Amino acid sequence: MRVLGLLLGVVLLLAGCAEKAPPPEKFQFTAKTLEGAEFRGDKLVGHPAVLWFWTPWCPSCNAEAAKVAKTAERHDRVQFVGVAAQDQLDAMKKFVSDHGMTGFPHLADLDGAVWKRFGVTAQPTLAFVGSDGSVELLVGAPTEEQLDQRVSALTPET
Repeated sequence: MRVLGLLLGVVLLLAGCAEKAPPPEKFQFTAKTLEGAEFRGDKLVGHPAVLWFWTPWCPSCNAEAAKVAKTAERHDRVQFVGVAAQDQLDAMKKFVSDHGMTGFPHLADLDGAVWKRFGVTAQPTLAFVGSDGSVELLVGAPTEEQLDQRVSALTPET
């Protein structure tokens, strides 16, 4: 009887009927983009991603905005998401507009909940998310070459 139960479990798993494990807690959030659309963190699970935590008034964030946008353009297999906080929605929208950063979504983390979820305490911070759900934080502004190398490592050639 145990063997039959085990076989049934394997068949259900292979057929996609078995219950999937929930996403890691970090990714169990819903936020609004700067445009007001819903963004679900669990959609990032299983895919390489870079979350860029920034504020509109941060000199380093302003200095690295073009670098992040160019890197996102070069790496179309990696989902980039900006996570803006510590300011008002209008200032966040102006930052994105001023820097022409419309190639990927930006979240309006007005209460800092997404920052807290990822353990971000300073800006700018980059979170490199592996396809396996691993997250590595980098506080500060890397050079364009360093950023490119880190993003490339998320999608090794197969």
